[in-house]
Amino acid sequence: MRGVLEGVRVLDFGRYIAGPYCATLLADFGAEVIRVERRDGSEDRFVAPVGEGGAGALFLQVNRNKKSVTLDPMKAEGQEVMRRLVATADVVVANLPPQTLRAMKLDYDSLKAIKPDIILTTATAFGNPGPWSDRVGFDGVGQVMSGAVYMTGAGDPPYRAAVNWVDFGTALHCAFGTLAALIERGNSGRGQIVEGALLATALSFTNATLIEQAVIDVNRVPTGNLGQTSAPSDIYRTRDGWVLCQVTGNPLFRRWAKLMGEEAQWLNDPRFADDISRGNHGKIISERTARWCAGRTTQEAVDTLGAAMIPTGPVLSPQQALDHPHIRAAGFMQEIDYPGLPRAAPVARAAVKLSETPGKIAARPPTIGEHTDSVLSELGYDTAAIAALRQGGII
Repeated sequence: MRGVLEGVRVLDFGRYIAGPYCATLLADFGAEVIRVERRDGSEDRFVAPVGEGGAGALFLQVNRNKKSVTLDPMKAEGQEVMRRLVATADVVVANLPPQTLRAMKLDYDSLKAIKPDIILTTATAFGNPGPWSDRVGFDGVGQVMSGAVYMTGAGDPPYRAAVNWVDFGTALHCAFGTLAALIERGNSGRGQIVEGALLATALSFTNATLIEQAVIDVNRVPTGNLGQTSAPSDIYRTRDGWVLCQVTGNPLFRRWAKLMGEEAQWLNDPRFADDISRGNHGKIISERTARWCAGRTTQEAVDTLGAAMIPTGPVLSPQQALDHPHIRAAGFMQEIDYPGLPRAAPVARAAVKLSETPGKIAARPPTIGEHTDSVLSELGYDTAAIAALRQGGII
């Protein structure tokens, strides 16, 4: 089946998550993505090593469906190779600092001089304009500056999330922006810059909390897993583990009260009349839910809550997540073999399905420079020229 982005060529100069995962999503839906990295492999290739040669779990996750070309773009011969590549491309993805983009001649003006309708998709830590525009940063910077870390945990110390949600959220925004730019180019023939920022993503995800603060000066403080704007909303101990239960809205609260067998007590008390009132008295409601959960196994709790149409889920370890029957049955993961791994890696498929033009994982992540010769041959380099570039340390 033809991918919806078939015919689109993307050059991926991205590193770590925001750029590479943006390019991966484009690849999943048919774009040809060429990852350009250093001759010995870029540093993000080796994060959380799981195989021979240092192949990293993060790399395996965010680089399927790509080709790999090694190149030193800081040398004159490397610049010539890059110019030829750019001339064939529709999109360049490079989540690199502005000064690095300029040094590598990957800034928009340089790219546009080669390919007038090129789309440059980039992401920085802090965005611009602003006094911190040229600073660098990782996912955690967005987390701590958006209010999210302040509100997480019990407050001393504050906790950042172990999952890089700011990076992945930025990748999603950048992929969305790239698709919008491709549509616009199809209409007008113009390329443009698509710019994401870690801090912008984090602020967009925490925006409701910031709006509440700005409008009513609520000055909330962290309360662990206990929700603040509705109840019950917490993580509860069971006889053999933990479960999450989240109730928002009067219909859900009525179902919860019925499940507790105490409708009159909870539905007629003015302290629990609406979500915000329930949130203000959340400890009372949470204590009742905790007693209910404590007498049940995790499976019994989630099955009973689920049957009552109350949002719930078990707290799973990574291994339990891999083994969970629904996760397996839904096909969210695909087993991918990669050279040097002791066993296949479960790589998450694109988390959105299209009924007519679905995305797919068609190829494992590439080894270092696996496609250098074939890509350069397409650009007009013969065997001798490729050998000379390799001898000269360009590829």
